[in-house]
Amino acid sequence: MGMVGGGRGAFIGQVHRMAANLDGKIELVAGAFSSDPEKSKLSGEDFFLDPERVYGSYEEMAQAEAAREDGVDFVSIVVQNHLHFAVAKCFLEAGIHVICDKPLALDLGQAKVLQKLVHDSGLIFALTHNYAGYPMVKEARRMVAEGELGRILKIVAEYPQGYAVGDVEGEGSGAISNWRADPKIAGASNCIGDIGTHAHHLAHYITGLEIEELAAELTAFIPGRELDDDGNCLIRFQDGVKGIIYASQISNGDENNLNIRVYGTKASLEWHQEEPNDLIVKFANAPRQTYRRGNDYLGSAAQENTRTPFAHPEGFIEAFANIYLAATAAISDQIEGRPAPEAGYDFPSVDDGVRGMAFIKACVDSSQNNAAWTKLELG
Repeated sequence: MGMVGGGRGAFIGQVHRMAANLDGKIELVAGAFSSDPEKSKLSGEDFFLDPERVYGSYEEMAQAEAAREDGVDFVSIVVQNHLHFAVAKCFLEAGIHVICDKPLALDLGQAKVLQKLVHDSGLIFALTHNYAGYPMVKEARRMVAEGELGRILKIVAEYPQGYAVGDVEGEGSGAISNWRADPKIAGASNCIGDIGTHAHHLAHYITGLEIEELAAELTAFIPGRELDDDGNCLIRFQDGVKGIIYASQISNGDENNLNIRVYGTKASLEWHQEEPNDLIVKFANAPRQTYRRGNDYLGSAAQENTRTPFAHPEGFIEAFANIYLAATAAISDQIEGRPAPEAGYDFPSVDDGVRGMAFIKACVDSSQNNAAWTKLELG
């Protein structure tokens, strides 16, 4: 594994490294950890890497690693949003597989260029919508796919956080006065782009349903902010299914409260990221049930993505690690010339990235047009 970004002081880079290291199957051997060559060098020392494989730029890294017999098998991209496209394109064109933090790109046009490049090259591209890695999310997906909920009627996915609420009255510490508030770096949306896309991806991953159109209102409650810190969307899914997706950074008192509810004609389910080992299943005329991670009554996907026995909680890092394991299984199969399994691989792909960018664009376009119903540009 190589890494671009994620040097000293970077939160998400550390998360990716912990996830990649968890199962002992992936070794970090190279990186361009900062646009500052000296900081990149010092970060390489932190990770005990060969100094010759610590680079001052991602372009240099891609060229050098592609030329080595023992070059990296894949690169993990953990830079700011506006660089995802250029870095991913560079490594794909060098013939190197990619695992990239979300969102896929700065805008939908860039995302579609990457999608074509991945499809044409046949390379593996994984996007770290890590919440899809939780075992009980996989169990929810199985239940929907096998018809245990009946016909789906409604989906509610929400991701409220409250960490920035102090800035509304000028009493905070500038919680999002960083690059996420700059459209040149973050893209057209802050809140919907950063966390709303997780709620959107979770809804699609569990149900398989595409959004046909949406009506969205995005708000910047924090004075002086150009990008949203709160977003509310009414959703029309395919097959007549209705839904709500809501994301917020000014929802006072909430920490990382991603959750989803899926309502069907036979039963409904709900899952909460802050209590990730439980999946609640509800019925109209029977007591609700709580399915617990680590038990043998769960489906194969939930069991295969569980590391510890029941009663020993698993969480955020393990979910990330499941994305890495699935992606590197695909990469290993390509390297060894093995065919892909009939069921494919279970990780978010470049197509999911395009879907997310189309969601962001539709939300922004709708909000700018007085919450008008807006179709997603997936074609």
